[in-house]
Amino acid sequence: MRHVLLVDLGTGNTRVALADSAGTISDMRTYTNSYYRDDAYEDAQYFLPAEWEERILRGCRELCEAHPEIRVSAVSSAGARQSFVLLDREGKAFYGLPNIDNRGRSFMDQVPDPEEVYRLSGKWCTEDFGAAKLLGLRQRRPELYEKISQVTSISEWIGQIFTGRTVMEPSQACESQLYDIRERRWSDKLCRAYGVDPAILPPLENAGAVLGPVLPKWREALHMAEDAVFIVGGADTQIALRQTEIRPGDIAVVSGTTSPVVTLMKEAFYDPRQRVWTDANLRGEGYQVEMNPGVTGLNYQRVRENLYGDWTYEELEAAYEQKTDFACTASFSSLLFYQRRSLRKGGFFLPSPLGAGVDRVDLIWAVLADIACSIYEQFQNLSDLTENRAPAILGCGGGFQSRALCQMLADLSGRELVLRPGFEQATVQGLIQLCDETMGEPSLHADGTAIRYTPRKEQLIHRYYPVWLENRNHANGVC
Repeated sequence: MRHVLLVDLGTGNTRVALADSAGTISDMRTYTNSYYRDDAYEDAQYFLPAEWEERILRGCRELCEAHPEIRVSAVSSAGARQSFVLLDREGKAFYGLPNIDNRGRSFMDQVPDPEEVYRLSGKWCTEDFGAAKLLGLRQRRPELYEKISQVTSISEWIGQIFTGRTVMEPSQACESQLYDIRERRWSDKLCRAYGVDPAILPPLENAGAVLGPVLPKWREALHMAEDAVFIVGGADTQIALRQTEIRPGDIAVVSGTTSPVVTLMKEAFYDPRQRVWTDANLRGEGYQVEMNPGVTGLNYQRVRENLYGDWTYEELEAAYEQKTDFACTASFSSLLFYQRRSLRKGGFFLPSPLGAGVDRVDLIWAVLADIACSIYEQFQNLSDLTENRAPAILGCGGGFQSRALCQMLADLSGRELVLRPGFEQATVQGLIQLCDETMGEPSLHADGTAIRYTPRKEQLIHRYYPVWLENRNHANGVC
């Protein structure tokens, strides 16, 4: 039995896990990610790679010291999309540009031919992606921009720490908006559009490739096997979807901080109305076509902490099962994807005057229902656009630990929702599968019974949805 160290860098948290090749997670450490505001911009945030690196390596040490009987054979990592690390000429990571950084927003009108940018990159010409972040950095932080020797994604940055080599996986490269998804290489045309020197872009390396041996200092500090290696991972969404066993033609949802709704295709999908993103799949093999309601799970987490910190998740689930009516709707998701617009206004929508019977359960149930409705809206539009008729929805991610959310989505979609074993830690499980393939291990972790939610008719969520839609649209001026 081989053992691996896995780093999962999300938006809100970073997890470091110790697992075996059968998919058993022996131990885990979780750290809250820290960000800072850059006042040179209206909406810019950054992180300090040295701070994140210290926490990650501390987690690795704690796990290895807590399990001295285990000798780690490999390290791998997955990271949040649209998040990048800047390296200086000495190879030191000095600045982090996270997915929540919007420093490029004020400069997007400088980018020529947005239609061509979308055709080549599969993404809208917006501030979300790495190219726009670099554009904004060059405009107002030239002293930082001039220090850049190379750029890499946060997942491959972990590989740089452990091996000294700097690369980028295609699933992350496409999030830079400097990668040609059809040619499967960096695009000189996209680099010119954003004014980026192609020399700062690292070589491309596929998921599952051995990046190199772990540096002796880390191998010794962590008591790893003499032949321990780093295995390239990639974007967290694509890695997580491996756990669902998704195949071309399937449709899946990853429920986390955001909730991407995706289908896999063998050929690149182009929508002249730009209602979807087309992402490179791992290794650049095939394509992931996506709609996304934006922030979802983070909303639920925050409301739960503020209103129900004294209740367990299980107690909340039991309360949801007793509901037969709703007293309000909620709208906190942040994107109307198929219209390419952000939803700037949200909140709770209640009758006036406030009824005496409205309680905390009504509020938090409405937030959970908002997530289900937002996912369903994207699911329905993606299914119609791509003519997807898959009989089931594949699900993964921590958000699907809520039985109520699972049943709401199955009921709204009219399709069975299937959760395979390990769905709660899908990114970690996806990395384990990737490492197993590279190390020639059998896929023992595939065993187990899937959880299935069968759709029902005439449920509470069916009455909620049209009221939710009307209130959400009215608040945001959606036609």
